[in-house]
Amino acid sequence: MIQFKVNGQEKKFDGDPEMPLLWYLRDVAELSGTKFGCGMALCGACTVHQNGAAIRSCTTAMSEIGGTEITTIEGIAPMHPVQKAWMEIRVPQCGYCQTGQIMQAIAFLKDNKNPSDQDIDTAMSGNLCRCGTYQRIRAAIHQAAKHQATTHPTMKHPTMKHPAPKHPAAKHQAAKETT
Repeated sequence: MIQFKVNGQEKKFDGDPEMPLLWYLRDVAELSGTKFGCGMALCGACTVHQNGAAIRSCTTAMSEIGGTEITTIEGIAPMHPVQKAWMEIRVPQCGYCQTGQIMQAIAFLKDNKNPSDQDIDTAMSGNLCRCGTYQRIRAAIHQAAKHQATTHPTMKHPTMKHPAPKHPAAKHQAAKETT
């Protein structure tokens, strides 16, 4: 039995320990904000936080998350400074990669309060945008860094549920969750 938290809620998982966290989040927890992009940790669409650090959920096995706190885009406080900057700069084009981009940017800004363009480019290099909105992403991160409050909450109410359809490629339908 694997015990962990997702967006502040205690969870228990008694399924395949090699199941990727991404499939747990999308198919078991029904949190559809985290996206499948490549399945090989190369694009960043599946980025979530594990104890505050950005990780790729498509290659993180459930066995690796025991005793940790997972935060998805649904668990980020409404109007987090990064989300606000994303909207003000109008970063998204198609929007598919944006949840991963935002999660990476939030984790990055925790440790770098005044990043240079090079710092941002390096930190965000593992998150791909097929629409090429990199200049707007960089501008939004600069703006968020300027406006980020040191006391801004990072979690919203932990009991909020977000229904999502089951992903047809999920191989682990026998996974069980108890709360």
